[in-house]
Amino acid sequence: MTAALEISHLQAWYGESHILHNVNLLVNKGEVVTLLGRNGAGRTTTLRAIMGLTGARTGSIKVNGVEAIGLPTHKIAHLGIGYCPEERGIFSSLSTEENLMLPPQLAGGDAGMSVAEIYEMFPNLLERRHSPGTRLSGGEQQMLAVARILRTGARLLLLDEISEGLAPVIVQGLARMITTLKAKGYTIVMVEQNFRFAAPLADRFYVVEHGQIVETFASSELSAKMPVLTELLGV
Repeated sequence: MTAALEISHLQAWYGESHILHNVNLLVNKGEVVTLLGRNGAGRTTTLRAIMGLTGARTGSIKVNGVEAIGLPTHKIAHLGIGYCPEERGIFSSLSTEENLMLPPQLAGGDAGMSVAEIYEMFPNLLERRHSPGTRLSGGEQQMLAVARILRTGARLLLLDEISEGLAPVIVQGLARMITTLKAKGYTIVMVEQNFRFAAPLADRFYVVEHGQIVETFASSELSAKMPVLTELLGV
């Protein structure tokens, strides 16, 4: 079966700064994979490089078997990727529902979730559907940022620090959302600082340090890897 995402020998730069060094990463369809690492390790840059949002890139990035390394960002999105950046990007002057109605569906891709399906998954958004983006809490904004990419029909989701700074009850809701999406066959790559949030959700983990993958292991190996993770991450 073709992998949802296959990265080989990826190098990436911001201007003169060489950030990613020979990154190799494989994500199978339907998997939840988490990139662990300290701040500045290169995890967010890996997601941005997949989307073509860094400077120069070399190597190979295949999305469902299609080489994406030379494509512009909008063409990469049309391969069925939804990217939820750390800054969320909510349009503050638009209501929740207007934000949801903005994304176009990906041509030739799966049909995106309907607004009704979104509201079923995120009841908070239904309650706040007429509220402008500025009036939403941080947790509601995060839900909206994820919900918006689900509208496009993307089946490979790149989620950057979606639990950061949120109340525990909201984080629990996001965990349920990821479990639901996995059950629906979505493929998810998460960058997470919150180890307690990420650990029960992921099938596999990659540890990034100084722009390189230094460890990879399955969830079944997590307890055996804790001494290494404590050393690398301070968890």
